Amino acid sequence: MYATTQSKTFGVFGLTLLLGTMAGAKTEKASYPNMAPPGQYRMASRLEEIALARSAAPESISKDAEILVLGERGFETAVKGKNGFVCLVERAWFASFEDPDFWNPHTRGPDCLNAAAARSVLPANLKKTEWVLAGLTRTEMMARAKSSEFARKIPARGAIGYMLSKQQQLGDNGHWHPHLMFFEPHTPVADWGAGYPGSPMSAADGAPNEDTVFYIIMSTWSDGTAATDTQ
Repeated sequence: MYATTQSKTFGVFGLTLLLGTMAGAKTEKASYPNMAPPGQYRMASRLEEIALARSAAPESISKDAEILVLGERGFETAVKGKNGFVCLVERAWFASFEDPDFWNPHTRGPDCLNAAAARSVLPANLKKTEWVLAGLTRTEMMARAKSSEFARKIPARGAIGYMLSKQQQLGDNGHWHPHLMFFEPHTPVADWGAGYPGSPMSAADGAPNEDTVFYIIMSTWSDGTAATDTQ
């Protein structure tokens, strides 16, 4: 397995790590230096986006989760939840500002966050989405992210995200493995055994003032079907 260093000012949900890894599989890669027309980031219908968001986790979790969909000014609640989980379809700007796929309009990353992650990791990414749809440049967003108004939140104890959707579209290379993500305040990855030979745990590590995202690859998708190396 592998670890990577990245900026997680906004609690990246693994997209920087995944997009960067998948990009290595291509010899040529499209460039996305600027934002595409807003319509390219939207899905065909709210019902389609709700269904894709729910596919991030097993039905036993997602059926009672709050569902967010991308609206004109940001993410909006499409379905009220009952179990504390929040499911949504991430866009490429959930990754770090420096990520070359930051403006990729093809990214669709279904994610279901438990209550701890929804209250401590998700809010800053929702604010980031508002900035994007308001037309701010990446430079302007980076400046705002450094202001005291948007101080970094520490991930709450037990914060976790499910990304088990067979329909995930991470950048231009399709989907990656189904996986779980564990959000922690900056933690030495060795403390969790991440990246050791034979260990199922890997990590996305950052600077001392950034969070650490630990993740475990799963053997099945959210619908219970087997995930293979060829998928």
